[in-house]
Amino acid sequence: MDAPSQAAAGAHAAHAHAAPTGFIRKYVFSLDHKVIGIQYYFLALLSVLVGMGLSLLMRIHLVWPQANIPWLGHIAPETYLTLLTMHGTFMVFFVLTLAPQGGFGNYFLPIQIGAADMAFPVLNMLSFWTTFVAFCVMLAAFFVEGGAPLHGWTGYAPLSALQSSGPGEGLGADLWIISIALFCAASLMGALNFITTTLDLRAKGMTLMRMPLTVWTWFVTAMLGLLAFGVLLAAGILLLLDRNVGTSFFVPSGLVLSGNLVKHKGGSPLLWQHLFWFFGHPEVYIAILPGMGVASQLLSTFSRKPIFGYRAMVYAVLAIGILGFLVWGHHMFISGMSPYSGFAFSILTMAIGVPSAIKTFNWLGTMWGGRIRFTTPMLFAIGFVSLFVSGGLSGPFLAQPQLDIQLHDTYFVVAHFHLIMGVAAIFGIFAATYYWFPKMFGRMMNETLGKAHFFFSFVGTYAIFMPMHYLGMAGHPRRYSQLTELGYLHNLMPLQKFISIVAFITIAAQFIFLFNLLWSLFKGKKAGMNPWQATTLEWTVPSPPPHDNFGGVVPVVNHGPYEYGVPGAASDFVMQTDPAGAAGAH
Repeated sequence: MDAPSQAAAGAHAAHAHAAPTGFIRKYVFSLDHKVIGIQYYFLALLSVLVGMGLSLLMRIHLVWPQANIPWLGHIAPETYLTLLTMHGTFMVFFVLTLAPQGGFGNYFLPIQIGAADMAFPVLNMLSFWTTFVAFCVMLAAFFVEGGAPLHGWTGYAPLSALQSSGPGEGLGADLWIISIALFCAASLMGALNFITTTLDLRAKGMTLMRMPLTVWTWFVTAMLGLLAFGVLLAAGILLLLDRNVGTSFFVPSGLVLSGNLVKHKGGSPLLWQHLFWFFGHPEVYIAILPGMGVASQLLSTFSRKPIFGYRAMVYAVLAIGILGFLVWGHHMFISGMSPYSGFAFSILTMAIGVPSAIKTFNWLGTMWGGRIRFTTPMLFAIGFVSLFVSGGLSGPFLAQPQLDIQLHDTYFVVAHFHLIMGVAAIFGIFAATYYWFPKMFGRMMNETLGKAHFFFSFVGTYAIFMPMHYLGMAGHPRRYSQLTELGYLHNLMPLQKFISIVAFITIAAQFIFLFNLLWSLFKGKKAGMNPWQATTLEWTVPSPPPHDNFGGVVPVVNHGPYEYGVPGAASDFVMQTDPAGAAGAH
């Protein structure tokens, strides 16, 4: 064995651990990255059911504001704001952040780079269980006196900084902040693990430019999380101090609440906005970058072509990660910032469209002339690209301060961020589920049900969110619980009803996926080692993989991750571990 091979084997052996024997150690407090990835995935699945239920209640109330909901009764305006707050919180933190990175990233990043496990298995386990505690604390906010908070998922001060500012702003808001702080701590642990694993545990021959684009996006996402979640954690601690100790980080002097002068001075509500959005805009890419990696992987695999412009895709991911930290001010154009600052943030926001456009054209170039296989994973990958582009096209409008001032507090923004950050990321999660399910569980999901799920979801998404752009341009304010007091919006009520009816159908269609997932776990067709004829390392091991992934043998990588249609090869794809002579050098 040569020196590099010995070094790789030594590094992998140092992070290996024996297979567990007891149920608790194997399935509950597991150190196996694959089990932890599945735990993250199903926690995200539970969270999306909670978030979907909250959105369903909001849509019912918007169309029938006087309706009495079984077990809930009439939804008051403050209750609507609570539903909005918790819907956004569960979806952004416990779904869009957890499933792509914590779920699929934990499961597949070590296998795709040829590692036996994550670099720090115990830290990995602690990261999940801290996240689970954060989830439970967030749920508990519904059941304490006063209920859950109504300050929005962004937690804007001074509303969130004063316990007497409204219903739910007492113990419920404290629990919300504690939950977010715990989530940040867990994310920091996970980010350190992802970065160390990627840099230290790659197999022999797995150079940075041979890593699959999924690994690149998980790696950059981890770096974003390491830098962003620490800022939000610090902001949350300061907010707790304002609420419970009497400090004035975010509460200004001269504030009058319910006719009484608040005894705080010197704080700045804008400080909270700066701290939150310094985290918040990278969070957009924490949610969407893994989906970009999955889309790249699937478009190449099912077009039977190498990814178009691999190096350009890598540099575009890095550019998005860097620029993502420089544009947070575009969320604050209406805060009274200097026109010079607004101009700078506007230019930087437009600039981030360049690497995004590079990725989009490279995706199209990958499919162009390919022998496309329209499997369910491929359909969701194409749907991801479509939603990403459609949602992104409204971004340049909001990047202009003069236009943003008119559109900022309207449904135009709701449509924009749901398309590009919300549903696009969820389509990435669906694509990854259908693609990797055979490897994770050893069974295939049903293709007919999968395609039905795709078409209902794809058409439903556009039917819900495209009309919201028109609501925004017509001046329909967001966050309003009902339109009965706004005469100029009455003509828009039929459009709101249409959106709600389509939303009900689209939500119902998600149970096709849920049934397919659960049924396939036990009754799905047995999957082979490589049912998609893909090239990356996870398809070289059994389905599901053994405890240490590669049976104690460290793989040797001789090829790039997307070698399809190679002239002279025995088949139309070359695995990364095939002998060096099987294809030309990457």
